[in-house]
Amino acid sequence: MSERRIGEEVLRLEHISLSFGGVKALTDISFNVREHEIRAIIGPNGAGKSSMLNVINGVYTPQQGEILFRGQHFREMNPHRAARMGIGRTFQSLALFKGMSVLDNIMTGRNLRMKSNILLQALRVGPADREEIEHREFVERIIDFLEIQPYRKTPVGRLPYGLQKRVDLGRALAMEPSLLLLDEPMAGMNVEEKQDMCRFVLDVNDEFGTTIVLIEHDMGVVMDISDRVVVLDYGKKIGDGEPDEVRNNEEVIRAYLGTSH
Repeated sequence: MSERRIGEEVLRLEHISLSFGGVKALTDISFNVREHEIRAIIGPNGAGKSSMLNVINGVYTPQQGEILFRGQHFREMNPHRAARMGIGRTFQSLALFKGMSVLDNIMTGRNLRMKSNILLQALRVGPADREEIEHREFVERIIDFLEIQPYRKTPVGRLPYGLQKRVDLGRALAMEPSLLLLDEPMAGMNVEEKQDMCRFVLDVNDEFGTTIVLIEHDMGVVMDISDRVVVLDYGKKIGDGEPDEVRNNEEVIRAYLGTSH
């Protein structure tokens, strides 16, 4: 992994607790994320990993706790505010527009950056037309970066799963996020597709300087690409530290890694 300068804290979660009815999804969880790092969240199924990402970008509002993002305190976030503040997100279940081309799917990630109103965009007149050209150029750079040029005009629904995941990453990158939340970016992929996605995640972090928080089940991937790892089990934090620390944590081994590791 290339040498990156990890910076100051950009995100802090303090004493986050989240319940649905009587079911506790997260209990008193605190951890932070530093500028330019890759921060992994791991744990068995049902540990609360996706719930944690949903708290960070405002899909869920915790009953207790606080979010600090770039020094600002939030009792609750919401997805639109999170996006405007530079928090991007991919989802475990692909939410792409299957009938639309790769290019048009990634263009939807530019919506927040567009200043002209919807009518002018639709008519493509004056400033809206110039703006469209600029945004399209930016999206073409993402397409080149993700090596999906041959599929630019292909409807996303026709692409293999691994390439659809790449398009999903491209749409999130089109927002130009400073913090990118990746929810199982390698789920359902074969070995070759995982290697490709690992490379892209590292390149996004390295070349764009994007801070990344990712959920991933593949422990080999997590240990290879993460700077620090937080471990959840039944909605509680049971480990937090650099990969080697976490790998050797007895509680983590019992709960998740298995003693054979």
